[in-house]
Amino acid sequence: MSDASYRDAIFSTPLDRVAQFSFDEQVVACFPDMLRRSVPGYGQILGMLGLIAARHLRHGAHVYDLGCSLGAGGLALAGQLAPAAFRYTGVDLSPAMVVQARQTLTAECPAHDMEVIEGDIRQIAYRPSGMVLLNFTLQFLAPAERDAVIGELFQALEPGGVLILSEKIVAEDEAENAWLVERYHDFKRANGYSELEISQKRTALENVLLPDTLATHHHRLARAGFSRAHTWFQFLNFASLVAVKDAGGALHRDANQVAET
Repeated sequence: MSDASYRDAIFSTPLDRVAQFSFDEQVVACFPDMLRRSVPGYGQILGMLGLIAARHLRHGAHVYDLGCSLGAGGLALAGQLAPAAFRYTGVDLSPAMVVQARQTLTAECPAHDMEVIEGDIRQIAYRPSGMVLLNFTLQFLAPAERDAVIGELFQALEPGGVLILSEKIVAEDEAENAWLVERYHDFKRANGYSELEISQKRTALENVLLPDTLATHHHRLARAGFSRAHTWFQFLNFASLVAVKDAGGALHRDANQVAET
């Protein structure tokens, strides 16, 4: 993917009033740089998507990428899987994100069956799918709406289908959480963000990004019907979970095959 994005300097000057964060054209212009410098482990999560799909995704199955932003999840899959291996639908609520994602995927993945639609993931009539990507999206929904979304995704997944859920998290222990937040701020400082940028960005995200604990995510997945879910990645207060819809013993056969190799 060619990166013609700008450096993230949205909060680099003092603001009289810090508005709530939104995924507007200003954010779209610098989004790749923002992700690189603000989300620990984002590249590693993307890099594993194709490997997880190769293990779990039925050949030719449909994939949803919910809150797809610029289509990075689709690019990651297309970079590791053949065009016939999957069909992709990216969904995003931001018109600016959708426009850019369509252009990028058309240019970078012309042989793959990929579409991007503007829509609200709470209101979609989901088609049967083999994989759903929910990367740093659930955290922007009201907590009371999250169970219903995960329940809908469970119903949409085929037996053996897989959900990738990546989120910013909060630790249950107050001292541990404070330590993680401070180390996260150190991470941002090391990536060139100033104290002013860190402070103003945090203010902009208040009441917009509301993280859950890992235990809350696991309990929600279990309530939806997932019999097995794992936290497969964590870097500071950012984590990714994988949940597989039971296919009547397929999980156990898969585990045995891995153990034998």
